[in-house]
Amino acid sequence: MAKILFVMTGADHWTLADGEEHPTGFWAEEFAAPYRALTEAGHEVTVATPGGVVPTVDRVSLAPEFNGGQQGAEAVAGVLDGAEALRRPVALADVDPADYAAVFYPGGHGPMEDLSGDPRSARVITETLDSGRPLALVCHGVAALLATEGPDGVSPLRGYRLTGFTRTEETQTGFADRAEWLLQDRLVALGAHFTEAPAWSSHVVTDRNLLTGQNPGSSAELATALLGRLGPA
Repeated sequence: MAKILFVMTGADHWTLADGEEHPTGFWAEEFAAPYRALTEAGHEVTVATPGGVVPTVDRVSLAPEFNGGQQGAEAVAGVLDGAEALRRPVALADVDPADYAAVFYPGGHGPMEDLSGDPRSARVITETLDSGRPLALVCHGVAALLATEGPDGVSPLRGYRLTGFTRTEETQTGFADRAEWLLQDRLVALGAHFTEAPAWSSHVVTDRNLLTGQNPGSSAELATALLGRLGPA
């Protein structure tokens, strides 16, 4: 059995360009699909958040239309209800990445608010990358990579191939014109080689020990790729 760290947003809103605080948090599927895959394979999940706050689920992500219907929505809600780790998060500042076989970042717009600039999260990312252990991030969770940029503008992610929530997808959500910045633009500015598939299709990119998924629908494929790196429990 391997110990897996889920680093999750502690934010319950995303501040838009005009100062409006849009209610959000983590996206349910992006936690539920990997959590279910990893725990069913026999692995143990620990959740860490800034300050150890209990993460907030984006209520929109629990709707049937985002989960393939009512049955899918109930299944995702059931995973969240049964995930004791969600109710007992540890403080991100207290995390030693060396204690975990892999690190995973779910998305939702929440990471755009806090993890995108969190130095404690940046430490977890850089130490995990340096260790060679798998680091997986999906959708807006990829925003956590932005915090690795140093005062000189250089990030250890420069030159990496990766993906994340695309400009096209953000436009289709209706937030592209309202956001202070877009994830794809910032990742490109960071020096990463951003790749994208057609909007809302599953797309996973692996470069060395970095694994990234484009959108919520990429969560299951990303979990499978991560499991492949971990091997049997």
